[in-house]
Amino acid sequence: MAAEPPSSLSYRTTGSTCLHPLSELLGIPLDQVNFVACQLFALFAAFWFRIYLSPGKTSPDVRHAFATIFGIYFVIFCFGWYSLHLFVLVLMCYGLMVTASVSNIHRYSFFVAMGYLTICHISRIYIFHYGILTTDFSGPLMIVTQKITTLAFQVHDGLGRRAEDLSTEQHRLAVKAKPSFLEYLSYLLNFMSVIAGPCNNFKDYVAFIEGRHTHMKLLEVNWKEKGFHSLPEPSPTGAVIHKLCMTLVSLLLFLTLTKTFPVTCLVDDWFVHKANFLTRLCYLYVVMQASKPKYYFAWTLADAVNNAAGFGFSGVDKNGNFSWDLLSNLNIWKIETATSFKMYLENWNIQTATWLKRVCYERVPWYPTVLTFILSALWHGVYPGYYFTFLTGILVTLAARTVRNNYRHYFLSSKALKVLYDIVTWAVTQLAVSYTVAPFVMLAVEPTISLYKSMYFYLHIISLLIILFLPIKPQAHTQRRPPTLNSKKKTD
Repeated sequence: MAAEPPSSLSYRTTGSTCLHPLSELLGIPLDQVNFVACQLFALFAAFWFRIYLSPGKTSPDVRHAFATIFGIYFVIFCFGWYSLHLFVLVLMCYGLMVTASVSNIHRYSFFVAMGYLTICHISRIYIFHYGILTTDFSGPLMIVTQKITTLAFQVHDGLGRRAEDLSTEQHRLAVKAKPSFLEYLSYLLNFMSVIAGPCNNFKDYVAFIEGRHTHMKLLEVNWKEKGFHSLPEPSPTGAVIHKLCMTLVSLLLFLTLTKTFPVTCLVDDWFVHKANFLTRLCYLYVVMQASKPKYYFAWTLADAVNNAAGFGFSGVDKNGNFSWDLLSNLNIWKIETATSFKMYLENWNIQTATWLKRVCYERVPWYPTVLTFILSALWHGVYPGYYFTFLTGILVTLAARTVRNNYRHYFLSSKALKVLYDIVTWAVTQLAVSYTVAPFVMLAVEPTISLYKSMYFYLHIISLLIILFLPIKPQAHTQRRPPTLNSKKKTD
């Protein structure tokens, strides 16, 4: 009698199964083991790429080719035949890049990329039963969608708009010539960011491949004023070591804290029916804290991979130290000490927030905050929990902005009052974020409604009361802000 295939969910992947014994030994799903293995291999490949395929030793075409080949291999290793979705989308959008007019290239690319991503989200989740039995290939598809639309808008800015109509940032990032096929593939599928991102700008990536990246950033900050007598050659080694240490700590927290406080605790009978409100509030905060380490791990490791290859240099900080945070996706310290909803969002998933600002908030003629939240929800997927989170986020953002504009100035008259204000707003912010993002990790409708009923929908009610009854005061000496990043509103 033929042996039956393993029935464990950890084995059910469309990617490579060569690491299945390790998956069984560690008790971690195979797709997660494949992901970590690829990222670790990418880390070593990045060092090799920087040392042996440096711009001084090889041509840009060779660097583009190797980065693309490695990236394609990693995608196939992790996702198997599902990687075809990625390749189909890339080829379709390159066809648009070549054939579409520059006046419409950004619109066509945006709707094709977002449409294809949404179809894949729907098919994976609802056709295949919430994705439980299928490898989640949406991550790389989401990153590629960001890059496709970013490049399309930047080509449109460079070739389809007048220079005087562009903001300073749009002018700096505008692409003046359509990329070649090899450049397009390398930008979208390079091994450094194809698995876990982050999104980056085409001009920065090409400058990195051609060996102009660090010098370009040093010139932007005027390195002579920073005390350097000759153009320095920054090394990423220190930044990579620091980020790998953070990655290790995040992994340890994931293996302990996350396993101890799973999100399923929030639908337990004890939590929903027996615990008092304050206990629920504190327990919700602990469970949401426990859900963060996996994001800290993945994003910090991805940042380290890019830095190891020599990509991600951002210039010189105020202390004269080299900074390698151009591609950083989060600032853990600022997240954990955030005293406002806005500050929290600005330091979480930074590159996605930047993408939302550049393709939506800066360009839509009306309701930029609402439309940016809607685009963010669509990009993340079609789980109902995402929409609960983003709709709640709109209310909380508007309410927090109103409260801050009405009352913050009363607490700036003395240091003691300012410290008191910071302590209270820190606690309120952390609890509000926990309440808002809970549906994002719970995903489905039933547990979300159960959780919010047990919390008496308290934050929804408070936010609505604030928005309806507190006067709206404009921010003094500030520009209108998107929900995630500062920006100058520009309609296209």
